[in-house]
Amino acid sequence: MDYSIIKNYRMPGEFEPHDGCIMIWPVRQGSWPYNGRDAKKAFMEVAKAIAKSEKVYMLADESHIEEVKNSLAENMEAVLIESDDAWARDVGPTYVVDDKGSRMGINWKFNAWGGSFDGLYMHYDKDDKVASRFLKYTGDMIFDAHPFVLEGGSIHSDGEGTILTTEACLLSKGRNPSMTKNEIEDILLKTLGGRKVLWLPCGIYNDETNEHVDNICAFTRPGRVVLAWTDDKNDPQYEMSRRCEEYLLQQKDAMGRSIEIVKLPVPSTPVLVKESDLKGYVFEEGEDVREAGERLAASYVNFYISNKSVIVPQFGDVNDETAVNILQREFPGRTVCPVKADVILLGGGNIHCITQQIPKGGK
Repeated sequence: MDYSIIKNYRMPGEFEPHDGCIMIWPVRQGSWPYNGRDAKKAFMEVAKAIAKSEKVYMLADESHIEEVKNSLAENMEAVLIESDDAWARDVGPTYVVDDKGSRMGINWKFNAWGGSFDGLYMHYDKDDKVASRFLKYTGDMIFDAHPFVLEGGSIHSDGEGTILTTEACLLSKGRNPSMTKNEIEDILLKTLGGRKVLWLPCGIYNDETNEHVDNICAFTRPGRVVLAWTDDKNDPQYEMSRRCEEYLLQQKDAMGRSIEIVKLPVPSTPVLVKESDLKGYVFEEGEDVREAGERLAASYVNFYISNKSVIVPQFGDVNDETAVNILQREFPGRTVCPVKADVILLGGGNIHCITQQIPKGGK
């Protein structure tokens, strides 16, 4: 990779100004039951909340583009780009900007969260082309990071040189197994304009992405994060969150600041797959399947920060309101918008996973 063209760029914090947001229409039958019937409603609720303050680009293939056009509301645009599923965070471009206001999109290699080692489905060629196709559609500059494997949900940035990730994901044998931790860190720093990488040890229990950082921890501003938390020592999440807290308390960010930690509770009751949830799925050969009783990786940290709002998932749990109140304190200049998201969770991710911000910038 020729890093010279990207050396003066940085990945902004999600809380910085946006020009828009990328989403993908949910139709994969192994993720979204009944051809995405309920998922489409949930995605549209998220899209409408975002579109109040930034444009939403909804991607769809040829057989669904008219359905999308007929479903969209104000400040939304349908884009004809095919994909294998609807995780815009992971298959869309990661954007970087420079001090002159120019914007560039990074096109990582995507292998369905693990490729032949532990990927979630076998065929992901369309997903791997989403980023480059969207960047060509908008006319943004492209930095091709292939063959380096990365998903957008596995990184966060504070916009000031600190990159947040998890060892569980980036050091997984299904990502870049021939590379050392130092080599992976070097690529992150060079492509994202970082000066320091914070390596959380793990993420949310039973997160099938190999524990993406965007489900466990997120910057609310430089030097300050929310961390998914439980006080229940019998919950396997307790030890995982405690290890992350212990690590962060020992670290400084790229600017030399200690990290302020705000604990954001996970749902008080684990969210499990119900027998009734299993109806309507059609799984491909080699695709990861759902099972009744399986614990889903529910976390309120999986929110999206738009220009004027914070869209936060809700699970019908007593901690729903607690999470909203904590996030409202963290984002006093934005409106926290709660969205019922158990349907999205059932697909394998949540609100942050189905969105990808386009930071403000020129082409």
